[in-house]
Amino acid sequence: MKEFQIETAQNVAISQNAAPVLDRMLGYIIDSCVIFFYGFAAFLLLIALDLDMRDAWAIYLLVSLPAFLYYVLLETFWDGLTVGKHVLKTRVVKLDGSKPGFANYFVRWILRVVDVVLTSGALAVVIILIKGNGQRLGDIAAGTTVISEKRRININDTILKELPIDYKPKYPQVTLFSDSEMQIIKNVYDQALKKKQHNVINKLYERLIAVMKLEPNEQPIDFINTVIKDYNYYTQNT
Repeated sequence: MKEFQIETAQNVAISQNAAPVLDRMLGYIIDSCVIFFYGFAAFLLLIALDLDMRDAWAIYLLVSLPAFLYYVLLETFWDGLTVGKHVLKTRVVKLDGSKPGFANYFVRWILRVVDVVLTSGALAVVIILIKGNGQRLGDIAAGTTVISEKRRININDTILKELPIDYKPKYPQVTLFSDSEMQIIKNVYDQALKKKQHNVINKLYERLIAVMKLEPNEQPIDFINTVIKDYNYYTQNT
């Protein structure tokens, strides 16, 4: 899963995770199955109706039209999703992160004939790998890409912290907080540290000492860090 940055019209940098090629291939297989079974069901229905051959073909073409327009219809009315994309948690978006319009979906659908159908997807895979931002030929022309909405979680995103074996907690009052509250505290603290938002750290510090009803002799940064460690100690040893 490659991460790439885009700049919005307001010069705000947004990180997007390009959908992995494997996810896109699996999504394509799922969508192809949906289209196949829809068409097969329509065919069986016409056989059951026992219509004249000329009328049957005309009705079949009409009934199968949604399958032919599957991608452009679903992506337009389902906010960039198809059944396969929904299952694999991928979505079509514009390069600036905004929602594409019908014209964008239509262009990438038309060019699907070139980079997916005629080349069995080989051209699409090659271009996606070369571009590195989730774009196949149709996406390049439409100004879109396909992103992954799967959230990547690592140990730093949780309240878990590694503690020394001989760690001694200072503030038993941390047990006043729930896991969800401590997760919020840690997230705010980590983001404030990363962005050097000392005012946020100070406000968080003031809020914590008010709730815990104590007067620590540590600096705000050290105190909050100790609170997080203490919470880990008490929750892991109960």
